[in-house]
Amino acid sequence: MARYKPYKYDQMVLVPLSFQAQLEPGSFEYTLNELVEHHLDLSVFEARYQNDRTGARAIHPKLLLKVILFAYSRGIISSRQIERACRENVLFMALSGGCHPDHSTLAHFVSSMQKEIESLFTNILLVCEELHLLGGTHFSLDGVKLPSSASKQWSGTFKELKKKRNKLKAKLQQVIHEHIRQDKISNAETHKHQHQEQQLLQQVERLNEFLQEEEPKFGKRQKEIQSNVTDNESAKMPTSHGVIQGYNAQALVDEKHQIIVHAQTGGSQDHDNLDPMLKGAKQNMQAIGKQPDYFQGKQFTADSNYYCLANLALCQTEQLDAYIPDIQFRKRDPHFLEQPRFKNGIHRKTRSTKRETKFTDDDFRFDAFRQAYVCPHGKLLQRGARSQRNRYRVYDIYRARPQDCATCPLRSHCLSKPTTSHRFLSIEVGSLQPNLIEHMKSRIDTTEGRKIYARRLAIVEPVFANLRIQKRLDHFTLRSKAKVDVQWKLFALVHNIGKIHRYGRVH
Repeated sequence: MARYKPYKYDQMVLVPLSFQAQLEPGSFEYTLNELVEHHLDLSVFEARYQNDRTGARAIHPKLLLKVILFAYSRGIISSRQIERACRENVLFMALSGGCHPDHSTLAHFVSSMQKEIESLFTNILLVCEELHLLGGTHFSLDGVKLPSSASKQWSGTFKELKKKRNKLKAKLQQVIHEHIRQDKISNAETHKHQHQEQQLLQQVERLNEFLQEEEPKFGKRQKEIQSNVTDNESAKMPTSHGVIQGYNAQALVDEKHQIIVHAQTGGSQDHDNLDPMLKGAKQNMQAIGKQPDYFQGKQFTADSNYYCLANLALCQTEQLDAYIPDIQFRKRDPHFLEQPRFKNGIHRKTRSTKRETKFTDDDFRFDAFRQAYVCPHGKLLQRGARSQRNRYRVYDIYRARPQDCATCPLRSHCLSKPTTSHRFLSIEVGSLQPNLIEHMKSRIDTTEGRKIYARRLAIVEPVFANLRIQKRLDHFTLRSKAKVDVQWKLFALVHNIGKIHRYGRVH
């Protein structure tokens, strides 16, 4: 017969626990504890506490910051889960000093750090500089779109939101009439109808309040864009995983050890964020003792989402050695032209059927005497408009006659669609900024330019992989841009502290 060791659930066990002994040298929690205790200036938090003579004692900001940063490093973002970890996990107990902060204290501490987060970020950046973790030669910029604590079902223009409110009102009236009609239903059904009425009434009141207090939002073309009732500062953004309601988190990364020199949430379009990101990075570098012209002459890379004339002009003004490709740069790369799946610069599966070749502008001959273009079938395209402007191009438009194209035997080789009535040519006759557009193309198309731009993948992309996969940052838990910006900077802090732990020695 088997024998087992005896056990009793009612027996008492004394477990000696030393908080300091749990923070073993060489561990991430030890590095975090040393940085917060000895290298961060937390006097910026003093102004928020008014309990020097009256009121209860507060938990020290050092303890709260340690717990939050350590939780983010473990992929724990919920304040309730952090509260639970402080009561169950020995490492959280050690970092919190046994204080066990509740979830409301933790949530309020994070959401109210708008004034202090910049100081904390530059303090860690200064430690990176003192440990020689910043290379200062090549910087790369990129962004990641993450969902926020907002529902995209509550998005729409004011006209759409009013229509949604009217539908909810009609549904509410229908539920009320149904409740009145069934006057002999059971108590369970009565409770169900009351709960449904209360929910619909709250939704209608919520929409009414939003429509009265807020104003419509307009885009760059003065066309109304969608607002969001839950978080009106968030935006609908397309991603590879579908459309999300959230924020575009940006990071500017140094090449040497992938240190984030600046992080913030910005506009939904990447090309709108280059200017504010450069300004923020310059402020951070000046805060750690660098000169205002620190970024001049430094290599700077960003993907084609940042390519626009305004950004190229900004890079020239800031004297950056910038490499920002246009969306057609792979089409001009001979390495991609050799592979059928990269035809026309687009990664696509090879098809067995070949598309019919269309005539290009080079197939049309200019007749200087008649000041017109002659098509491959011998018909004329007369000039219909002069000096048209489109962003940085100045061009003339030449049009064929619809009756010539209607009976042309080469129609299928010339017109893009069967329903198109006639062919036209857009001939460039000038450029507003030829030095910027053509100069950037020529830089990217060189062998050295491609090598420099290719390094971007090894600089900034691993940063987002670390934050999204290792730190499990798949969404923001706060609402409003100011609060989400704090949470993004805290994750950037965790990333930089991880680099200090890996490559530096903190004493």
